[in-house]
Amino acid sequence: MLLTIWILLLSVLLAACAVFSPKPTVDPHEGQVYLFDGYDWIWYTPLEGVEANDFSREDFQYIDGEPVYLGTSYTLRKGIDVSEHQRQIDWEQVGTRKYDFCYLRIGRRGYTEGGLFEDSSFHRNYAGAKGCDMELGVYFFSQAINVTEAIEEANWVVEHLKNYPVTLPVVFDWEKVDADNARTADLDVNTLTDCAVAFCETIRRAGYEPCVYYNRTTGYYRYDLTRLTGYKVWLALPCNPPDLVHPSFYYHIDMWQYSLTGEVPGISVETDLDYIFVPVPVQTEETQ
Repeated sequence: MLLTIWILLLSVLLAACAVFSPKPTVDPHEGQVYLFDGYDWIWYTPLEGVEANDFSREDFQYIDGEPVYLGTSYTLRKGIDVSEHQRQIDWEQVGTRKYDFCYLRIGRRGYTEGGLFEDSSFHRNYAGAKGCDMELGVYFFSQAINVTEAIEEANWVVEHLKNYPVTLPVVFDWEKVDADNARTADLDVNTLTDCAVAFCETIRRAGYEPCVYYNRTTGYYRYDLTRLTGYKVWLALPCNPPDLVHPSFYYHIDMWQYSLTGEVPGISVETDLDYIFVPVPVQTEETQ
């Protein structure tokens, strides 16, 4: 009888301890990262299988109006990207300042009726940049709404490049157009990603290296980046010192459009400035 009483008392005591003991703290953001998505600071769950960006704020300083890389993992090549919006370019003057490369807009798709158009300055800009001994690449401003149109765009680019050799990746540049009559306004993530893949694979089969251009918001919310890991990435993210002087994006990038308002000799309007990140080979016992 006494033993039974002791067992009951012990049970009550253990139950009371369970009720009043502090419960272990659970981190509601375990496995997440805190980042700025282009609109606000958010807790974000990284995508599996997508390589992370290895740049940090400490890798860059803003010196004389532009970001300077202080790290040792990459060398940087500096360039510009231009289109008919840069008007009549004096390439002789552009050549007085050494740029390593130039990206040219080769064409675009209209965002209302969807026609394909060559950039009116492409031929002139190609000849001018080539005369400056700059490495060349092209981008196409896409407004594709399905895979068929994306493939059409890629084939159009390949056809137009036949007499215009380039050595840099060919870029799929799809951007959200904020207009009531934009035919791409309601494009969903899967369809846009399908378009990017279709364009890039068509470009690759033609013998060129494909690349996808986007800003932070498009990268985080409009693409399924798990399906784009096989392509180069060109990130549009203008510096905003002192807060933003590095490519503050969670995932790996290969090129960085760090300014939309650059001043370039020979160009009368603001011009985009870019870096290409070239990985420094890792030293091994065999290479030492």
